[in-house]
Order: sequence, then C-alpha cells, then structure tokens
Amino acid sequence: MELAICLGITVFILIYRGTVNADDMYNDNKEFINMLKEKDYDFYAQAKYGSDVDADAIFLKRLKTTGITLILVLGFVLFMFSWINLIIGALIVAVVYKSDYSNLKSYYKRNLVRIDQLLPYYLKSIEVLAQHYTIPVAISRSINTAPDVFQDGLRKLIERIDAGDQTIEPYLDFAREYPVRDSMRMMRLLYRLSIGSQENKQEQLLVFSKSVSSLQNKAREKMYAGRLKKMENKTMVMLLVTGGGTMVVIVLAMAMTVFGA
Repeated sequence: MELAICLGITVFILIYRGTVNADDMYNDNKEFINMLKEKDYDFYAQAKYGSDVDADAIFLKRLKTTGITLILVLGFVLFMFSWINLIIGALIVAVVYKSDYSNLKSYYKRNLVRIDQLLPYYLKSIEVLAQHYTIPVAISRSINTAPDVFQDGLRKLIERIDAGDQTIEPYLDFAREYPVRDSMRMMRLLYRLSIGSQENKQEQLLVFSKSVSSLQNKAREKMYAGRLKKMENKTMVMLLVTGGGTMVVIVLAMAMTVFGA
C-alpha cells in the first residue's frame, strides 16, 4: 500500500516539476492513448473552440485531470479500504473523466438550438442579396454580417466554390456541419438556385422565399414554446415552494400545539 502511494506521488511530482514531460509521454503513446478517446471527441471540441483548436491538447489536459483524481482517490481507498470506497472511488474517477466530454457534447446540442433559430434569418438575408447577385457572390457578401457561428462554415463553402468545385457537395457539407431542421433541404434549394438559368430565377427565388418564411414561422413557434415551457416550469417551482412552505408552517403549528398542550 505504501509503495503504491509513494509511486503515485512520485509520478505526480515528476510530471508537475517537468522532470517527466507529459506531452512527450502522450506523443510516444498517442495511438494507444487515443483508444480511450471517444470517436466524436475531436468534432465536439472543434464545435466549441473552433476548427483551429488542438483537440489532442484538450484531451491531454483531460487525462492530466483524471490522473490527478485517480492518484487522490487511490490514496484515499488504500488508507481506508473497503469495497464501498473502491466502488465510490471508481465512480468519481469515471465522472471526472467523462465530464469534459459531456460538457462538450452539451455545448454542441445547446449550440444546435441556437443555430436552428438563426438559420432561417440568415437565409432571408441570402434571399435579399440573391435578387441582385449570383448565389456564390451573395454568400460571399453575407459572411461578414452573418452570425458568428456560421462564418467559418461559409468561408469553407466559398473557398471550395472558388477552387472550382461546382458540385452540390460544398453546400451539403455546410448542412452537415450545422445539422439542424431542414438545413439539408434548404442548402439543396440554394444549390439549385445557383445553377438555375436567369429566366427561371424569379420563380426559383419565390420557392426559396416560401421555404425560408416557413422556417422562420417554425423558429418563432419553437421559441415561443420554449419561453412558455420556462414560464410553466417557474410557475410549478413557485407552487411547489409555496405549497411546501405552507405545509411546513402547518406541521410546525400542529407540533407546537401538541407539545404546548
């Protein structure tokens, strides 16, 4: 037991003082260590911190935190060993290890809700610009005024079009990057509008406009439904608190009456 504790403390001190380089250890065993990483971890990390983020550096920080927790839990369990403490310790380490991934995933899901509400209004701006420009030019002109969350994806889309990719794939990849309601269908419509003839442009724009308006209505309905649900939850909490407080007062009054008698 003493040997295990000393070994854990020694490894921690060596890493903390820089005698043993944790980055080098990670790079030397990267292929094996990455087996511990979730398949979509890099994707969620990039969704939160941007496409230029070093997902491996974030994962290494996660491993360091988990390692420190493991050493502390191991020391506690060895000093006060019992099967219950061992199980609790294992659960603590697992929660610490998974919490970073869960936070990244939760952020991505929250961000999708925001994207779902912003996309119809961004597409409306494209519709206005498309009255005067081709779709690629309209998208290019919209980037600086687009919501921040879309700007990286739009730049990638335009770069691929400027590089000569005239297929639907750049549009579909944008939809895959922001997989919210109807994003795939809307990008297909946008692509068809980009390759359509000038004679049919107004007719195609009308179809696109109706689809955008429908999305805006759905976004508003969802926003109002979310607000209503929050109000209902707050009302329910207030009722529970009020009811609980009233019951406590009644019980205390009855107890004082009984004991007072």
